[in-house]
Amino acid sequence: MTRVTTRRPTLRITAGGPIRRPDTLAVEEPLEIRLDGEPLTVTMRTPGDDIDLVHGFLFSENLIEDAQDIVSARYCAGTGPDGQNTYNLLDIRLRTAVPVRPRAFVTSSSCGVCGKTALDEVTTRTRHPLRAPAAPLVDTDLLARMPRELRSRQKVFDTTGGLHAAGLFSATGELLAVREDVGRHNAVDKVIGWALQHRRLPAPDLILVVSSRASFELVQKAVMAGIPLLAVVSAPSSLAVDLAGEAGMTLVGFLRGDTMNIYTGAERIRLAGAPDEVPDSGYETVAHR
Repeated sequence: MTRVTTRRPTLRITAGGPIRRPDTLAVEEPLEIRLDGEPLTVTMRTPGDDIDLVHGFLFSENLIEDAQDIVSARYCAGTGPDGQNTYNLLDIRLRTAVPVRPRAFVTSSSCGVCGKTALDEVTTRTRHPLRAPAAPLVDTDLLARMPRELRSRQKVFDTTGGLHAAGLFSATGELLAVREDVGRHNAVDKVIGWALQHRRLPAPDLILVVSSRASFELVQKAVMAGIPLLAVVSAPSSLAVDLAGEAGMTLVGFLRGDTMNIYTGAERIRLAGAPDEVPDSGYETVAHR
């Protein structure tokens, strides 16, 4: 299955005049996930690493505890206009049946779920509560290099410019796994699914870096996986910061060049030039008028 990119005609306007040429785009297609033959959810994703995606999704939704809970994952029949299998329907057989239910967590900024209810839901359901660190996990200079390393591994982004990436790093800066997808939440599910299958969860020594903003959902997935530090290149939402603070997670935003904003959990980061300083781990919500 190689439908990661596709070509479409385009009219490009340049200083020298209009040019008609094909453009390479990232593919976006629906993936229907079924549990034991019953529909669970449909997610829009970039095809590829679907097994990782499903493992990460089911784990972050608290439907499985371990990779061994999945007995089989099988693409069901379904053909496109060319008569080929679309690989857009994946049936998961679980070792222990669970009742199929709607998703319990916020899936977009328009869901309308109460903020306090959402925070309580995640912090009470996670199997891997985050522990206070005995020492900083990473230096600021090492953390600052991670987005560049992640970007260097975004092969599909190089040709399309249209995919998010998520990467799992060790505390020494090694990039262990990277996945790309049109949806940042799918990219995160894919790397969490990789970690689950490689028995790396919970992951108190790993760092999740995402080439996007930090929504509530991204923090939720990291908390559920026991990942203590989430860093993004753009801004977090207020509810993302609230959840990170409640869960004891370190949340870093605007990680660009050698600058960053540490919103919560600063004690996991050793500040350059201040090795003996113990940063304030508190956080606050500021109301802008």
